[in-house]
Amino acid sequence: MLGRLQRKIYQNEFAHPHHSLRDVLRWKTGFGPVEAPCPVPECFPFDRWTTTSPDLQRLQQPDASRIQTTWIGHSTFLIQHRGRNILTDPIFGDCLTPVPGLRLRRHAPPGLTPNQLPPIHDVLISHCHYDHLDLPTIRWLSRQPCPPCFWLPSGLGGWFRRQRIGGFQELAWWASATLDGGMEIHSVPAQHFAARGPFDRNQTHWCGWVLRSSGQAIYFAGDTGYCAGFQRIGEHFGGVDLALIPIGAYRPRWLMRPVHVDPFEAVKIHQDVRSRFSVAGHWGTFRLTDEPLGEPPALLQTALAGQHLSPKEFIVLRPGETIAG
Repeated sequence: MLGRLQRKIYQNEFAHPHHSLRDVLRWKTGFGPVEAPCPVPECFPFDRWTTTSPDLQRLQQPDASRIQTTWIGHSTFLIQHRGRNILTDPIFGDCLTPVPGLRLRRHAPPGLTPNQLPPIHDVLISHCHYDHLDLPTIRWLSRQPCPPCFWLPSGLGGWFRRQRIGGFQELAWWASATLDGGMEIHSVPAQHFAARGPFDRNQTHWCGWVLRSSGQAIYFAGDTGYCAGFQRIGEHFGGVDLALIPIGAYRPRWLMRPVHVDPFEAVKIHQDVRSRFSVAGHWGTFRLTDEPLGEPPALLQTALAGQHLSPKEFIVLRPGETIAG
C-alpha cells in the first residue's frame, strides 16, 4: 500500500543551493542577507509602459513562412509559424494564487484579450506555478470550439485530469513529437522547481520547449535559473532562430539565483543556445520579487553592452506588440 502511495519527485540536472519555506519567510520578514541595490543608471519608464494596440489583421493572417511573435505579458507569448498558432504559459487573469489576501495583481493588462486571439492549435506549459499555469485561462481555452493540445512536462497530466481537462500530452526532457504539418516539438531541461501547494513540491516536472520546422527553431525557456544545460540545448539544435528568455523576478539573489535568471544570466542563455534573436519575458506584469518593475530592461541593456552585443539581438516588447522574422 505504501509503495502505491509514493510519488515520483523530480529533480534538476545540476546541483545548486536549495531554498526552503524557511528561506522565503526570512526574505519576507526582512531577516535575510542584505543586498546592495543594483547600480542601474536609469530604470525603464514603467509608469509610461502601456499596452500597444494589437494589429488584429496581422494576427489573423500571419505570413506562414516567417516566425511571428506577440508578447501578451509575463511569460505569455503568441507564436505563429507554419500555419500554427501557439501560446506559451497563458495567463489572462488579473491576479495570481487562490489565497485571499495574498493575491498578486497585474501591473500591466494583457496585450491581447482572449477574444482577440486567433484559433489556438497548441499551448506550451513550462511548469505548474500559478503565474505560468492559470486554471481560468486553461478552462477557457479547453472550451473553445476547436480546443488546443496542451503540451506538458512530465507528471502534470494528473492536474489536468483532476480538472477534467483533456487534450494534453506529456513529454519528458529530450522527448519529442511531430505536430500536424511536420513541425517538431521538443521538451528540454530547465532549472526550477514545482509546487501549487505546501505538500506537492516537485511532484511534477518543469521544462523549456523547442519548436523546429524546415531548418528554423524557436526556443521558449519557460522559467529557469542558470546552469550549464543551456549549452547542451544550443549544441543539440545547432542554435535557434528565436529565443524567448525570462529576465525578471531575480531579487534577492541569495534566494532567487537557483530558480530565476537575472538579465546578465539571460544574456548567457542567449549566447549558450546560440540564439540569432531573443525576446525578453517574465517581467513587468506581476511584482513577484524585490527589483523595481522597470529594472530588468535597463539591466538587460547593461548586460548586452558588457558582452559587446547589439541591443537589437535581445529586445523587449510592449504588451500586444508583434514582430516577425
